[in-house]
Amino acid sequence: MGVGLEIFYRRRILLMWWLGFSSGLPLLLTGSTLSAWLSQSGVSLEQIGVLSLVGLPYSLKMLWAPVLDRFAAPILGRRRGWMLLCQLALGVCLLAMSLRNPRESPGAVAVMAVLIAFFSASQDIVTDAYRTDLLQRDERAAGTAVFVFGYRIAMLLTGGLALIIAEHVSFRAVYLLSALAMIAGIITTLRAEETEAVRPPTTLHAAVIDPLFDFFRRRGAVSILLFVTLFRVGDTIANVMVMPFLLSLQFSPSEIGVVYKAIGIAATILGTLCGGVLVARVGLFRALLTFGCTQGLANLSYAALALVGKSHTLLLVAVGVDNLCTGLSVAALDAFLMSLCNKRYSAMQYALLVSASGVAGRLLGGSSGVIAKHVGWSHFFVATMLLSIPALLLLILVRRTIQHDEQNSIGE
Repeated sequence: MGVGLEIFYRRRILLMWWLGFSSGLPLLLTGSTLSAWLSQSGVSLEQIGVLSLVGLPYSLKMLWAPVLDRFAAPILGRRRGWMLLCQLALGVCLLAMSLRNPRESPGAVAVMAVLIAFFSASQDIVTDAYRTDLLQRDERAAGTAVFVFGYRIAMLLTGGLALIIAEHVSFRAVYLLSALAMIAGIITTLRAEETEAVRPPTTLHAAVIDPLFDFFRRRGAVSILLFVTLFRVGDTIANVMVMPFLLSLQFSPSEIGVVYKAIGIAATILGTLCGGVLVARVGLFRALLTFGCTQGLANLSYAALALVGKSHTLLLVAVGVDNLCTGLSVAALDAFLMSLCNKRYSAMQYALLVSASGVAGRLLGGSSGVIAKHVGWSHFFVATMLLSIPALLLLILVRRTIQHDEQNSIGE
């Protein structure tokens, strides 16, 4: 466990920064940045609402992940080939988007946006599988940290900076520059090393069914999947209500925005980087247990803010602590998910596990507003902290399985 900061200088780890940047770049261009462009162009609220559905491919990517496991691209191999094709397609679609006017041709913009979301989600599938296949056991948490770092920087550029560029130039320029920025991902993919040869599924049936059998025949598979499902549920539910909560305390949107952009992103990056080192040093089980506890306790900072009322100092502390703990837990959880994947089916199994890790929070998040209204903000955030307890109990139950998988990673 004697792994220190030198791990961040390994070539494979540095590669993760650029892969994270390439993965994070398109996300907001079909989300909040697109909504801002549509609004500025005079598109109706009804149309903007409908166009928000273009992001559905991100939630459905598990449906075609088996195809990317089963078939190899005609160039660069099973993982890098699909990565390159997705990146080229994204560059073309972003360029085509920059040539359109949403008010004059909303249909064409919608089609381009759906294609961008599809190729972006596909890039995520293959990138996640590639880093699962490539990184060694002691590199997974650090690789995740650097990947998230690049991902967040890309989101900052296509989110906050994009709005500044649009205000002084145009949204078309934003999409044109984003298309050019995809060149960084293309170069990275061309220069990246190939993963070791692993025999892929021979049929689509094998690509869909065999990964499920492979996962569920393991000892404690159901408990592990339930743990993955519950690990971040309290944090996810709390995040749904953080913005309405802060606005209810009379913080202005600009105050919240500055804190979330500056403090939030910096704290998340710091958390993932620290998590990358700590997971390698203390092991997966202790990291998941420790960071699971801190992640739950972090929500108490919002409960304290609810009791105190509007306080800029406490706002900085709450946002900083929340995002720092989120970064730590993400580094540990992502390393754990990678350890669970068989390299023959890493695209399908990783997509399955990622979907499981968010589904409970999304479903329960729909009722978060009703709960907060009836119990009050302080009790709401205390309740989200208590939601971390079932996952921690399950973690203790599957301790031996986690330690076994960490020492003998599947497919290695």
